[in-house]
Amino acid sequence: MLAALDTSGFRAWVAGGWGVDALAGRQTRAHRDLDLALDVTAHSLESAIEVLHGLGYDVETDRRPTRVELAAPSERWVDLHPVVFDDHGTGWQANVEGLAPFRYPPDAFTDGFVGGTGVGCLSVQQQLLFHSGYPLRARDLADIELLKQLTAMT
Repeated sequence: MLAALDTSGFRAWVAGGWGVDALAGRQTRAHRDLDLALDVTAHSLESAIEVLHGLGYDVETDRRPTRVELAAPSERWVDLHPVVFDDHGTGWQANVEGLAPFRYPPDAFTDGFVGGTGVGCLSVQQQLLFHSGYPLRARDLADIELLKQLTAMT
């Protein structure tokens, strides 16, 4: 999926639980979906959805402009978070109900590994920021603890 998006000209960064695992370089827990921060500055979100449609994904939850979740057979899910970049390299993702947009500063992006393959992902600091402001579940608390361990290692 990442390769298909890349071939179509999209930049994407792994976020959420898989993003934490990418930073750790190993899978630490089961994941329901793959969260992607998707650069839609030069290409439309609809074009990305068409790329994924070609891989068997269909829109399941449409919360545009904030996010779109797609599902494919065999319990495969991807949650797209469209991000538009300004001239300073800061990314902006729309928020719901008129709330301030989510900010991705230029240092919010780094590299990690999923299954031994290098992927772009959100930084430890960005992941910690995004793990705040909502009721935390057990898996969120585990992700935060792992992120804090990763911070201590650097």
